[in-house]
Amino acid sequence: MMDARTKLSILLMSGCQALMNSTTSIMISSAALASLLLLGDDKSLATLPVTAVVTGTALATIPASLFMRKVGRKAGFLVGASIGITGAAICSYSVWIGSFLGFVLGAMLVGMYTAFGNYYRFAAVDIAGSQNRSKAVSYVLAGGVIAGFIGPQIASHSKDLLPPFLYLGSYLSIIVLGFIAILLLSFVTIPKMHIPAHEEGQRPLLEIIRQPTFIVAVLSAMIGYGVMSLVMTATPLAMVGCGHLPSDSFNVISWHVVAMFGPSFFTGSLIARFGEYKIIFVGALLGLASVAVALIGLELANFYIALVLLGLAWNFMFIGGTTLVTTTYRPSETAKVQGLNDFLVFGTVATASLLSGQLQERFGWEVVNLGALPLLLFVIVLAVWNMLAVRRRLSAT
Repeated sequence: MMDARTKLSILLMSGCQALMNSTTSIMISSAALASLLLLGDDKSLATLPVTAVVTGTALATIPASLFMRKVGRKAGFLVGASIGITGAAICSYSVWIGSFLGFVLGAMLVGMYTAFGNYYRFAAVDIAGSQNRSKAVSYVLAGGVIAGFIGPQIASHSKDLLPPFLYLGSYLSIIVLGFIAILLLSFVTIPKMHIPAHEEGQRPLLEIIRQPTFIVAVLSAMIGYGVMSLVMTATPLAMVGCGHLPSDSFNVISWHVVAMFGPSFFTGSLIARFGEYKIIFVGALLGLASVAVALIGLELANFYIALVLLGLAWNFMFIGGTTLVTTTYRPSETAKVQGLNDFLVFGTVATASLLSGQLQERFGWEVVNLGALPLLLFVIVLAVWNMLAVRRRLSAT
């Protein structure tokens, strides 16, 4: 059982997770639309700020881990929140003066904040102890569900606060969220990180990468996250282009984020019962269903259903792949393998978000979704191949 102090610290970490994810949701739901006002005639770079967010996350993931290993998690989280506040301030000033390049720079700093915030779940485990690991992670994941409602709604209701500077209020609100996160962190007690005195028995990274299980795990996470980024980043642009209101796109993104994080409370149980490969397989099928719904119509309902299915697909493919990759390395290899995994995943996400704007501007919504099809089919083939391989090994024994 967790004592009252531990429960309070976990609750505060969940609040920090909600604030961080709300910040990300604001950027995702509004950055492309804000960019349309800052760009000239060529709108194909409208998703570049979203790409900058993900790129910042990818670049800062490993440095953030090393920094917290040196100074502690709490100090690292405080620095991360400060970077996010700085990034939001730059975004706000850039909207005020009409600078697209400044906006991209600020977005990258906000992404770096996300890299630090991605370690909230590990800090929750440090606080709760290994015996309460599942509860701690579940409570922190609840912050993602809350953020699905809060983030896009903040973006929607604050974008017109300071006319004629559309969306300026949205990025000023991120500054407020950052200071609230710092306030919550000041009340959290996080144990010092355990650093092994020595690490033995490490295999070469290439040997680990060559494992079929590692390949499937990382590709599932990369494609699941990449497809989600490809389609989600283009969604606000596509919806406005189809005549829907910006507020409609905020609501669609809201339910999409809820679908991303909501199933996390039972995805682990499903994996324990059916295995990672089956969950990854189902996730890819949900991705195909999302593409099908997006292609059959441009009504508001199509966007809602497609993006909810896309969120569910991400949850199954990303969590399934993440869980599977933990079976491929030894404890002494954790840092380098997790670092490589996150770099590959977020590098893919950054590439997908950049391609998203190009495809949407030059070819349209249908091509964006069609681009996801071969990737999802590839994951299905990999999952089925590995399920059959496991079955053959079990039959042989």
